[in-house]
Amino acid sequence: MSPYSAATEKNIDRAMLVLRLVLASIFIVHGYQKVFVMGFGGVAGMFGQIGVPMASLAGPFIAVLELAGGIALLFGLFTRMIAFLLACDMLGAMIFVHAKNGFSAPKGIENVLGNFGMLVAVALLGAGAYSLDAYFARRGKPAP
Repeated sequence: MSPYSAATEKNIDRAMLVLRLVLASIFIVHGYQKVFVMGFGGVAGMFGQIGVPMASLAGPFIAVLELAGGIALLFGLFTRMIAFLLACDMLGAMIFVHAKNGFSAPKGIENVLGNFGMLVAVALLGAGAYSLDAYFARRGKPAP
């Protein structure tokens, strides 16, 4: 295969698996921390301190979204919807937390922007062949 040739469908599916697994690991860890270490009250309090609107609702929602959404991404379930919601989460993180710190890591938007970009790609492309989404889509159709 030439380095200039178009990607094959099989390689796109493999790339989507890699993207999903990387994103899943990030969000499972952050969601776990919010749900089981900080607790809903702690997350709501932190969100309130940094100026997130409706912190008492947004904090627990984001905690559950990150944990459950990370698990869903791991298996490729409801992938486009979950990736869209998590991209919105990252947009909020950029606006409310990281923008005031500039671009560069560790406190700037750099890492969150990377997550946002990967999530948008997953939302646009879907889970790929190695996913529960693809499995359920194939179940309703006769084999080729």
